Amino acid sequence: MEAALISPAKATVLGIPTVIFSLLIPLVGIGIFTYIIALRLKPLVKASPDPRLDRLPDRFLKMLKYAVGQYRHPRYKDAGIIHILLFSGFMILSLRSTTLVLLGISDGYLLPGMEGILGNIYAILKDFAGTFVLAACLAAMYRRIIVKPERYAVPAKYGKDHTWEAVLVLMLIIGLVTCDMVFEGSLAAAQIQNGLEPEIMGPMTGTWLAAHTLRFVPVDILQNLHLGAYFSHELIFFFFLCFLPLGKHFHVITSLPNVFLMKLGKGTIKPVQWGVYDDRLDELESFGVKKFEDFTWKHMLDFYSCADCGRCSDNCPANAVGRPLSPRFISIKCRDYSFKSYPLKGNSADGRSFIGNVLEEDEVWSCTTCGACEEECPLFIEYIDKIVDVRRGLVDDGIVPQSLQKPLNALEKRGNPYGKMEKKRADWTKDLPEDVTVKILKKKETADTLYFVDSITSYDDRIQEIGRATARVLTAAGIDFGILGPAERDSGHEVRRFGEEMLFQDLRDRNTDAIVKTGVDHIVTGDPHTFNALKHDYNDVPPVAHISQTLTRCIKSGKLRLKPVEDPSKIYTYHDPCYLGRHNNLYDDPRAVIDAIPGIHRVEMAANCRDRSFCCGGGGLMLFYEPIEEKRMGQVRVEMAKDAGADVIVTACPFCMVNIEDAIKTSGLEGEMTATDLVELIDRHVITES
Repeated sequence: MEAALISPAKATVLGIPTVIFSLLIPLVGIGIFTYIIALRLKPLVKASPDPRLDRLPDRFLKMLKYAVGQYRHPRYKDAGIIHILLFSGFMILSLRSTTLVLLGISDGYLLPGMEGILGNIYAILKDFAGTFVLAACLAAMYRRIIVKPERYAVPAKYGKDHTWEAVLVLMLIIGLVTCDMVFEGSLAAAQIQNGLEPEIMGPMTGTWLAAHTLRFVPVDILQNLHLGAYFSHELIFFFFLCFLPLGKHFHVITSLPNVFLMKLGKGTIKPVQWGVYDDRLDELESFGVKKFEDFTWKHMLDFYSCADCGRCSDNCPANAVGRPLSPRFISIKCRDYSFKSYPLKGNSADGRSFIGNVLEEDEVWSCTTCGACEEECPLFIEYIDKIVDVRRGLVDDGIVPQSLQKPLNALEKRGNPYGKMEKKRADWTKDLPEDVTVKILKKKETADTLYFVDSITSYDDRIQEIGRATARVLTAAGIDFGILGPAERDSGHEVRRFGEEMLFQDLRDRNTDAIVKTGVDHIVTGDPHTFNALKHDYNDVPPVAHISQTLTRCIKSGKLRLKPVEDPSKIYTYHDPCYLGRHNNLYDDPRAVIDAIPGIHRVEMAANCRDRSFCCGGGGLMLFYEPIEEKRMGQVRVEMAKDAGADVIVTACPFCMVNIEDAIKTSGLEGEMTATDLVELIDRHVITES
C-alpha cells in the first residue's frame, strides 16, 4: 500500500534520522528494565529452596484457567469485568506494541504470519481491544477516585495509600492506547485525503474515530501527529515497563509465573525445609522464618505478585472482627521490606529486624488458617505456609503466647491440650446403650474401621455427645468399628499449624504406630481437622473419610433409613467448616445428608457459604488463644445464619460446634436459635426398627 506519511523509520527531525531514536529508546529502556529485574531477583536467589516444577501439564492448564482465563476475577463482578477487559486487551495489544517498536526500525514491518487475512483480522481485533481497554481504564479510575471501595483503603499503620500509583498506571495505559490510535488514525486520515484506501480499521473504535476526526487536518500537521504519537508511545511504553517492578504493579510481570508455580495440593503444610527429611530436623540450626531470606523463593515471588486488590483481607474473618491481621498487608509490608533491603542504588535502606517490626507477633498468631484469603486470591498467593513458617521461627525462639503455653505443655505430657489422663480417653463410651458396643482395638480386638475420636471429642463434655451419636449411627449402619482408646494421641493438626513441628511429629508417629498395629482397612472421623491431618499430614495410614462421606454412602446404599424431620417448622442452615470445605472441597456430602431427611427445610447463608464460608474462629488452637478482637467470629457467623432466616445451624466440626453454641448464648439468641452437629441430627432421625 502506498504511503501517505513518512514512517518513523525513514523520517528526520532537525536533520537527525528518527531511526536513531527508534533504536536508542528500546535499548535504554530494556537496559534499565534488565537492571531492575536483576536486583529484584537478588533476594530470591538468597532465599530458601522450594521445588515447583512437578506436574508440569497440571501447572500449565491451571495457568491457562486462572491466569489467562481470569477464572477467579468475576467473583467481584464490577472489578472483575474491568480487570478481564484490561488483561485480555493487554494480551491482544502486546503483539501490537512489539510491532510498533520494530516499525521504527524497519519500515512497514509485520510480525510473521500477519500478512493477508490473518493480519486484517488482528487489525480489527486490536482496534476493538484498544477501545475496550480505554473504556476499562476510565471505569477503573472512576472506581479508584470516586467510588473508593473500602477494600482499597490503607490504614495509617500500614503506610501510604496506593491510589496515586494505580491512577498513574491507568493514565499510562490510556496514554499508550491513545498514542496508538492517533498514530494509526493520522496515517488513515492522510490516506483518505490522498484518495488512497486506508488501513483496515475496526468500525466505531478509537482508531476509526481518530481517522475520521483528523481527515480534514492538513497533511503536515498529520505528519507531526504521526511521529509525535509514535515516539510518545515508545517513551510511555518503556517508562511503563521500567515502572512496573518498582511497586505493586510488579504483578503485571510476575502473575503468570506465580500462578504457574502455585501450590497444587490443598490442606497441606510445607515441610520445615525442603530437602531435609523429618529424621534430620535435629541437624538444623534453626526452624522457620526469622529473617526475610528464610522465606522460600516462591513465597518472595508471592510478595512481588500481590496486586493489592484487597480481596484476601476483605474475606479474612480475623480482619473482619478487628484482629491485628490483614493478609493483604503481609504481602505489601514484605514486598516493601524487600525493596528497601535490596535497593536499586546504594546499600540497604531498611536495617530493621524482620519479626517485631515488619511482621508483628499478634498479627502472626491471629490467623486461624481457615484459608479464606487463599481461596479468594486470583494470583494464588500462599499465606498459610508463610504464617506457619513464621510461627515455627517464633516457637523455636521460645516466643509463645501466654494463653497457649498451658495447652502445649499438656499436649507434650499427656497427648491432649486439656491435660487429662490418657486412660480416660474412652470414658465417653460409658453412657452408651447396651446394644452399642465400642471396641478398644488391641491385639485381641479387631475391626474393619477405626473411628479416630481425637482430643476434643474425647474430653469435652458437650462434644462427647457427638462421639456417642457417631457410635450409635455407625452401629445402626452395620459398620464394624473400634477406637484406639488410651493409645490415641491428639492428631496434632492444630499443633503443626501453630508452628510446633517437633511436637506434631511425635504425636503423628505415636498415632501412626498405634493405627498400623490395629490392622484396620479404613479410618473415619467426625473432626475435619483430624480428617485433614490424617489425609495430608500423615503417611502410611489407611484411607480416611469424614463422617459426612460415610453417612452419604450409607444413606444411598440403604444401610441407614431416615424418618421425617422431627419439627417441620424449623428452618435449617449448614455452616461449612473450613477444613472440610475450603481445604478438602467437601461441600456436597454434608448437604446431601441433611437433605436426605424427609421434609427438612434447608437454606443457604447466601454469599457466605461453601468456599466463602465465614470461619467460626476455632482453627489453629484458637479455642485456647485469647486474641485482641472487636467481636467474636462465632457471633458474626450466627448473625449470618439469623439473616438467612435459619432456626438451626448444622455443622460437621466439633470446634465449630463449641464456638457457634457459645456465640448463640453471647448473642442473646438462646431460645430463638440452636446448633447441632450433623451426626447428632442424623442420629435423631435414624429408623432403628427392622
